[in-house]
Amino acid sequence: MIEFHLDTGSGLSPYLQLVRQVRQALRLGLLREGDQLPTVKEVVAQLAINPNTVLKAYRELEHDGLVAARPGVGTFVTRTLTDTSLAAHGPLRQELRRWLAKARIAGLDDESIEALFMTTFRSSAQEDIA
Repeated sequence: MIEFHLDTGSGLSPYLQLVRQVRQALRLGLLREGDQLPTVKEVVAQLAINPNTVLKAYRELEHDGLVAARPGVGTFVTRTLTDTSLAAHGPLRQELRRWLAKARIAGLDDESIEALFMTTFRSSAQEDIA
């Protein structure tokens, strides 16, 4: 089961962070069809957020056709976002783990690593467009 977390410094609303985390778990194969998402009550207790925030996230995922609510039972995954090349991600993931280890040895903390990655990612994406 997915365990949500919130990053108050991300600038992204809490409900969108929940949606993004579910979509990411679906894309990486961490959630599969039939898996149950945590109940609203569980998420509220874990993150100390408003139940309407969780409900809004779950409604958006339901609107996207990724989950379905079963009244009195819970919210379940109805579709994943994994692609057929997921197996090819293994070597890339290993390479990324090695890079992360090098970044930590170089003294970078998690925020610095994320900032470095995101700025490099964005500049690379813009170079691909140009």
